Amino acid sequence: MAKRSKIARNERRKAVVARYAERRAELKEVIRRPSTPAAAREAAVRTLAGLPRDASATRVRNRDAVDGRPRGHLRRFGLSRVRVRQQAHAGFLPGVRKASW
Repeated sequence: MAKRSKIARNERRKAVVARYAERRAELKEVIRRPSTPAAAREAAVRTLAGLPRDASATRVRNRDAVDGRPRGHLRRFGLSRVRVRQQAHAGFLPGVRKASW
């Protein structure tokens, strides 16, 4: 179980990312476009660098939806490997079977 403060911090980061997503996309498009003048590109780079660090989507950590475990996250289920195993054995994940050979 992750600390509640870490989970809360990650939720705040998700909110900041959502708030700045459109602005970041506009700035990145200005920077990426080859027809942008050098002065405008520099201004866009400076503006992008001035945004909060947590506005970047790479700052958000994938966590287990049940207990917030940060490692071993499986996107398909939104759970950690440990929780997937527990729920699969209990029969809570439809279509998931234990492998045997």
